[in-house]
Amino acid sequence: MSFFQPASGTVLSHDIADYPDGIVLPIDKPYRWTSADVIRKVKFAAFRHFRKKNLKVGHAGTLDPLATGVLLVCLGPACKRAQEFQDHDKEYVAGIRFGATTPSYDLEKEVDRTFPHDQVTEEAVRAVLPSFLGPQEQVAPLFSAKSVDGVRAYEMARKLYRNAQKGVLGPDFDAAALETLHRSRITISELELLDFVEASAEPSRTNFFSPEKRSKKSCPTPDADAACTQTVISSNAAGGVEKSASSRINVADTSSLGLPEAKIRIACSKGTYIRAFARDLGEALGTGAHLSGLVRTKTGAFRLEDALSLEEALALLAD
Repeated sequence: MSFFQPASGTVLSHDIADYPDGIVLPIDKPYRWTSADVIRKVKFAAFRHFRKKNLKVGHAGTLDPLATGVLLVCLGPACKRAQEFQDHDKEYVAGIRFGATTPSYDLEKEVDRTFPHDQVTEEAVRAVLPSFLGPQEQVAPLFSAKSVDGVRAYEMARKLYRNAQKGVLGPDFDAAALETLHRSRITISELELLDFVEASAEPSRTNFFSPEKRSKKSCPTPDADAACTQTVISSNAAGGVEKSASSRINVADTSSLGLPEAKIRIACSKGTYIRAFARDLGEALGTGAHLSGLVRTKTGAFRLEDALSLEEALALLAD
């Protein structure tokens, strides 16, 4: 079975039967969009383009809202191969800040604890990375899409987090202590330290995932009637955060803490949580850590440089 993978500018037939094995769209998921946001947008466009209300549309492996990069969207018969695509190895580039944690291990939640970080240096990070190579067990973050007894972990986590914010669980609530998810067997095959910024008393000016580095084009917002806007986040001149796209997705600003930060390329098996890797890397260095940015650069044979922007994907499905 051979699916059809259109390039930007391809003219698609209006008859899905012309693609007997279905269509796969590798999309560079916009920042602050959920994977479900992308699917809804593509599904609506595909229904109109193919004039077929029961067309199957799905993705092969979710991405967190604050992550960008390769999201495989399957149309029609290609949905039968979604699990196969999801099982492929992945590659990511992650920004990891040391010296502070958040309940979600990324910027979706505010900092809950800070830690000493004088020992975190480029040499220390290089020295500890090899210990993470190979098969291992990993505990998924509580704020994840992992299913526990039929309930998504993030649904439980967000309920607990809201209760904690209201004081229902008491002042000693610690999200990390509530990680009761089963361990998963994963493999990390490659780790490469791409860049490192030392701690500073000044707010961080580093932005490993700035718009000019990450964004090829502006992309549509999740709301169908909203204007086309930039869907990345960038530090503004005042050191704050410039928000756009899905305002319902919170983004904490930890750049003002002047924390040491590493940019790491990670090649790994399916089911690997990079937020959990950041947590574990911080613990190995005797401190806390959280993701400051994440890009999925590869899933199987699909690479980021060949992915379509969401705008380009929707243009293929223009009625």
